[in-house]
Amino acid sequence: MAAGLRSLAQKTWRVFASVETGVVLLLLLVILSAVGTVVLQRPVTRPEEMQSAYSPVALQLLDAVGLTDVFHSWWFLGLVLLVSLCIVASSIDRFPSRWRRFSSAYKYPDEGFRRTLQTQKLLSLECAESDARASQEQGLAAAERALESIGYNPERVTRQDQLGVFAQRHRISELAAYIVHASLLLVFLGTIVDGLWGWRGTLNLREGESSKVIEMRDGKTRTLPFSIRCDGAGEEKYPGGGTKKQWSKVAVVKTGQDVLKKEIVVNDPLVYGGVRFFQSKIGLNGSADGLTLTAGKAGYLAGLEVSYEPGQWAVWSGAVLLGIGLMLAFYVAHTRFWVVPVPDPKSGKLSLWVGGSANRNRDALERRFDRLVARIEEALKPGTQSAPRGKITTVKGK
Repeated sequence: MAAGLRSLAQKTWRVFASVETGVVLLLLLVILSAVGTVVLQRPVTRPEEMQSAYSPVALQLLDAVGLTDVFHSWWFLGLVLLVSLCIVASSIDRFPSRWRRFSSAYKYPDEGFRRTLQTQKLLSLECAESDARASQEQGLAAAERALESIGYNPERVTRQDQLGVFAQRHRISELAAYIVHASLLLVFLGTIVDGLWGWRGTLNLREGESSKVIEMRDGKTRTLPFSIRCDGAGEEKYPGGGTKKQWSKVAVVKTGQDVLKKEIVVNDPLVYGGVRFFQSKIGLNGSADGLTLTAGKAGYLAGLEVSYEPGQWAVWSGAVLLGIGLMLAFYVAHTRFWVVPVPDPKSGKLSLWVGGSANRNRDALERRFDRLVARIEEALKPGTQSAPRGKITTVKGK
């Protein structure tokens, strides 16, 4: 029984850690998100607009399956949770090997590695047998100068009685995938938080009126811990008659005191206590301009959309982190170079083996490698030998 449960747990883990599973679930999430942008959504769409856009039967069906409120539906939030679990499982499954590559550099290439590395070249070191040690030192010094000249910080590596030079740059790109994973988890966290605890509604006010009661689109109400007072509202028209600007001057009132005043216009909401008040519509008092208010004295009526989205900090943080992760993933490569004195397998003479690798963008690696080889060859020419620039670190190689 215990062995069966352990086997089932291992199979479940493999399924969740599979890249294929994550891709399929992520594609499904993208498709459903697209549906949420095509189908009119409650509560941001007014009931009369929903009724005019869909037949009663179609609207009833859409409501029943949750397609009129996709981003708050249980199945959408459940899918977001499943994708998050896949990302976590995949990251845990692959992280140890990637972390070793990031934290423990492979600094001295053994013979098997040198034989299979795709980007490599042998440079001849002209020397007599008695001068082999001096030529080896000259070759390594030339490699150090060449690496410094193209922006790398070389390390002198020793392994037993063998010497070499190692340099690397941008190793942070090895963790780019995990930065992207973390950003997606932040976005999904914000989505789940908004779906469970966020809400949207409307607040309609006459000039001089204040209220703390938000009308939800399902007919319910929500009471705020503060009041909103409308001190004025209006609109500006173009000469041709089109609307140029709609505005509402509002004040936040708490314990009888005005704590914040602002003129709200489109795309410039009032934000207080995590609640956002957006300019939605302006109508004349007593008109039927989409504002269901009791007729009163002449003046404008301010229609405000109100939303509370407590997960937005996570969504926006995830979006910024996603940009950083994608930049590292697509535009930054972890490049490594090795230089090791070795006997030429054909002539038996001492040669300088130069190798390079990168985790992406092979074309850029080849160009940089050719430049490095040219700099080393130039530094090896008679009359160009000099002490290496900068501080060279000697380490115990692996």
